[in-house]
Amino acid sequence: MITDFGLEDPYVGVMKGVILSINPSARIVDITHSITPGDILGASCVLKESLSYFPTGSVHMVVVDPGVGSLRRPIAVITENYVFVGPDNGVLWPAIKMDGARIIHLNEKRYFLKNISRTFHGRDIFAPVCAYISKGTSPDKMGTEIKDPVMPHIPVPSVEGDKLIGHIIRVDRFGNIITNIRQEELMGFLKGKSPVIMVGDLIIEGLKNTYSDVPEGQELALIGSSGFLELSINSGNALDRAGIKKDKIKDVRIIISHKS
Repeated sequence: MITDFGLEDPYVGVMKGVILSINPSARIVDITHSITPGDILGASCVLKESLSYFPTGSVHMVVVDPGVGSLRRPIAVITENYVFVGPDNGVLWPAIKMDGARIIHLNEKRYFLKNISRTFHGRDIFAPVCAYISKGTSPDKMGTEIKDPVMPHIPVPSVEGDKLIGHIIRVDRFGNIITNIRQEELMGFLKGKSPVIMVGDLIIEGLKNTYSDVPEGQELALIGSSGFLELSINSGNALDRAGIKKDKIKDVRIIISHKS
């Protein structure tokens, strides 16, 4: 399960109750419920980072759904090893981009709860669908195959003159800034030189291997566990140090140049 519901309210527990009512033997794993509310791209990146670590046959439910109750479709994405369930708003793009992926518009209401709220499709549609799939029901029985899923706008790094320009994809709970710049993209740009990285009020020189390579409170750049450039403060919060508000991260550019 990946959601933006948090744990202060009963929403996550209620969805688990729905799943267990249909399939009492289901094993439910919480990847995170702390996605920034409505952050479709951030949720999809978390899905991309985590999906391959689950056993074949797992059902991934991603509910970050600012368009709940609108005409947006509920969908299931069938891939070689997994099934993914969620809204058709781009949040499932890592699954949709897999070779051979098929997308089902979930429109067979017999697999939903009887009464469907306009504001809680996680409980009324996605949770029961996941439960039935976990019991062996084929998603093909749950709707109609479609070929036009919604895909999000995903910012990609670009080279402008002698600079590599990237963007912030998400910020974890430690304040580490995870960028959209892959290790191979960065190394290809640097060609063996050392980087100077600027984001907000932060200027970081060079790359480190791990957080403890610098003293506590010092900034650093490294390649994180997901294979992307990450900007951090050892035992601190890089987003705060950069002077960036969390709701403004999509407007911020990361500028990388070669150290002279």
